[in-house]
Amino acid sequence: MEWKDHAATLAATATPPGSRWREPIATTPRHTFVPRWWAKTRDGWVLRDGDSDHDRWLAAAYRDWTLVTRVGSRHADHAEPGTRAEGSPTSSSTLPGLIAQMFRHASIGDRCTVLDVGTGSGYGTAVLCNRLGAARVTSIDVDPYLNEAAAARLEKNGYKPRIFTGDATGPLDWEGDRIVATVSVRPVPPSWLAALKTGGRLATTITGTSLILTADKQEDGGAVGRVEYDRAGFMRARAGADYPVRDQSLFERASVEEGENIERSRYPVLDVVNAWDVGTMLELIAPGIEHRYITDDNSGDRVSLMAHPDGSWARAEERDGMVTVHQSGPRRLWSYLDAVRDRWIRHGELPFRGARATITQEGVIILRRGNWTATIGQ
Repeated sequence: MEWKDHAATLAATATPPGSRWREPIATTPRHTFVPRWWAKTRDGWVLRDGDSDHDRWLAAAYRDWTLVTRVGSRHADHAEPGTRAEGSPTSSSTLPGLIAQMFRHASIGDRCTVLDVGTGSGYGTAVLCNRLGAARVTSIDVDPYLNEAAAARLEKNGYKPRIFTGDATGPLDWEGDRIVATVSVRPVPPSWLAALKTGGRLATTITGTSLILTADKQEDGGAVGRVEYDRAGFMRARAGADYPVRDQSLFERASVEEGENIERSRYPVLDVVNAWDVGTMLELIAPGIEHRYITDDNSGDRVSLMAHPDGSWARAEERDGMVTVHQSGPRRLWSYLDAVRDRWIRHGELPFRGARATITQEGVIILRRGNWTATIGQ
């Protein structure tokens, strides 16, 4: 019975009063879906085992935060005690507050059939089953083991939804009312539009941004919706066991080389990844930029690196309050960032929140707000 008190406290934190998702979260034993996880420490990803520390297990499972269950191709379930993992997270149990947030944006009614994109640990699927009944819930993930483990844990909790393995951005053997994704995509997969019934709704995030996009399917096969006045970030959808290995040589050059263009910046060095709105606008202007951010705890110096697959790179160094920017390649990446900050200061906001969205049958997203327009996925 101990977990129920924790779950009730979690539900009160993760949902507002009156939410239809409060009771499902309060009565779903999250700890059973995450018996082991990877914790990020200064020394890298460290394995946590719930069976070896019951109090830590309950504290972690019933806190409104994300628990990483897979790093690279290594799942916590398969790791030996005391081991560490290297790489980027590839699966997790999403924080319950964000799950409820995405379900709310999807406007899920009690009689809706729902496709849960990104089975992961199975916890979000369980919350859906708790409210709707398993017969109305289908879940998909690209990873066979994730689905196998999630199905077993769901069944132990009394749920047997349909779960299938496959690339969620490819053809779908499903038709229904709602699609909710806890992975990010760019563009919207055409198969999602084909699978939704007319009038059905999708709720997803756009890769590389903090945009939550909701849209309702139209009779012509496209969809119309908006960017919500909200934000979220999910791992991007993957088609294999891990994300493709990225060439780091451009970052190595950016770290040490003199730029073709060197100038002072009027703005301080910025950790773009954690500056969600600025990073989102930059991604809409120049998609595909990768970022690194380095700080010196002793001196307070900061360095920001940017690199793009087209060969462009930038390095901004802030020392003693002075910022020097080096840029090379076909485009000036830091200049794009400064242009975003100029716009923010000039207008007091960036234009994408609340933008109207039109999605073509091919999944191309067109955002409009006032005189501003952006096209995603062409």
